Amino acid sequence: MELSDDTIYGAILIFSIIFGVFIKSVKGLEQKKYLSSSVGLVTILLICRIHTIHSVVTVVGSCVILKLTSFRWCHVVMFVWCFGYLAFFRTVHWFGLPMPNPLSNAVQLLLTLRMVGLAFEIHDSRKMEQDHDNSEKTDRVLIQKYVHIKPSDSDIVCYAYCYIGILTGPYYKYRTYYDWLDNSATDQIATWRPFLSKVKPVPVVIFCFYFVTRFFSIQYVDTNDFAHEPFWFRLFYMVPMFIMFRTRLYSAWILSECMSITAALGAYPIKSKPKCGTGPTDLQALDDIKTQSSDKTVEYDFETVHNLNIYGCELAPTTREGLRSWNMTVQYWLAANVHHRIPKSLKAFRVLITMSVSAFWHGIHPGYYLSFLTVPPILMAEEAMTNAFRKGASEKQQKLFDFGCWFFKMRGFDYMCMGFLLLSYKSTIKYWMSIYFLGHIVIVMFLIIGNAARYLWPKRTKLDKKD
Repeated sequence: MELSDDTIYGAILIFSIIFGVFIKSVKGLEQKKYLSSSVGLVTILLICRIHTIHSVVTVVGSCVILKLTSFRWCHVVMFVWCFGYLAFFRTVHWFGLPMPNPLSNAVQLLLTLRMVGLAFEIHDSRKMEQDHDNSEKTDRVLIQKYVHIKPSDSDIVCYAYCYIGILTGPYYKYRTYYDWLDNSATDQIATWRPFLSKVKPVPVVIFCFYFVTRFFSIQYVDTNDFAHEPFWFRLFYMVPMFIMFRTRLYSAWILSECMSITAALGAYPIKSKPKCGTGPTDLQALDDIKTQSSDKTVEYDFETVHNLNIYGCELAPTTREGLRSWNMTVQYWLAANVHHRIPKSLKAFRVLITMSVSAFWHGIHPGYYLSFLTVPPILMAEEAMTNAFRKGASEKQQKLFDFGCWFFKMRGFDYMCMGFLLLSYKSTIKYWMSIYFLGHIVIVMFLIIGNAARYLWPKRTKLDKKD
């Protein structure tokens, strides 16, 4: 009996959560480094088998690039190498090679983020060492001590194959990984309460997933029977599809965070003000805590590996807030290594370029691009309506606007989700056509109304500020 990918996913996640309890207590940087990477490599060998060669080629190529390329260009070369190999990986069957299974694809996705992110970290570290900026000497010392990295070849390989997040995320920087290895007191970090708090929604999320899948299926959308369903049914069908889509991911992401928590990876003192992906932002506070090793009352959080904000996904009124609450560490990676790196001359295209990279990272299926490239016009329409009707409105009017904005945000996600599930251009367009491209019509309508309202009913000028 062949196990489904979801069953294998679940088994690996549960094993990783349990194994985290053990590795949390392992003493010594080298022991923890080689043990965590050995478990990751064995996991990949078991689920990917012959396709493990793709991860090996990617890692070896990355080591060569970092060894031979100047730090000023290593991040660019690494980006081209990893994303170029990702394109080859997805088209190997065109060259007569066996097509990788979905689990191998998941491994390759996360490995791409790690290797490219690593190159950017190295670039930034070396660049600051070479360039003399205007920052204070104390700040530079703290950054070099708690942000910069200098990994060896073995460090790179072990980081690439660390079992935590190897299939589902969260993405974490090399510096976060190194801090975890270098912390000999991870066994003293309280993880039970954060784990229970994080895992609490899982039963409800799993129940919702299986309840929806019992009555609805994405395969039905491609049938002739679906084409003859009433319009209201075809329009409604994307709602349970998005429920199925997001609850499946919610359960995986929550458990992946639990995996990090039980191992104490991503744990930083609360006083250091950790942020998702970034890690500590108050380096002086972190340094003060580090130098006071006798302090047993340090409180930690796991914000660095925080990957999902269900409240934000479900209840945030705007699309932008909803996106930021979804797969947050990958959002961080895109922001830090793509969006913020785009030159000012291309500022107007930042969202478009970032969404294109995100679509390519997810896959080469046209449905991804049809969905992701719908995001920029949605954001533009949302901003136009907000500027026209929310700014300067009364509190009651703002609440009504926020409710309407939330409703259309969720319908926009429903609409775009169909591209993710149907994947092919023909199937996605066929579904959107069956509901008369209503999503795109609403976007255009809001763009016209929002921009027209700003000119027809300009806001009152602001009163002069009192001294």
